[in-house]
Amino acid sequence: MNDIDTAPIPHGELSLQTVAMPKDTNASGDIFGGWLLSQMDIAGMITAQEVAGGRVATVAIDGMAFLTPVHVGAVVSCYCDVLEVGRSSIRIVVEVWINSQHDGEPIKVTEGEFVFVAIDENGRTRAIKR
Repeated sequence: MNDIDTAPIPHGELSLQTVAMPKDTNASGDIFGGWLLSQMDIAGMITAQEVAGGRVATVAIDGMAFLTPVHVGAVVSCYCDVLEVGRSSIRIVVEVWINSQHDGEPIKVTEGEFVFVAIDENGRTRAIKR
């Protein structure tokens, strides 16, 4: 993974962009970490499906650290960088960025490493065609 504190710009390709809505908040008004994790999983899946040429399943998530809260109304941008493609698996770093409410500057919220496996129509592992 990248050094989470020093990356001033997103790494990888924009895979998913959405808006943080009031229904996704905790009692303090910040966005739930679980909601953010689900957006990251969707973004990683989009990228993994492109690489695998079909259906994939998430098999592991590693290295999450939240750096700043996400406010309601923030545009949440998920960037994906493919680290490794194996026989049937794909490792992807997913970074999440928002823009500052004050000056619009990009702020890194979190990143995590996701592992997906290519699966066939029966839900069994399949080889990735290259």
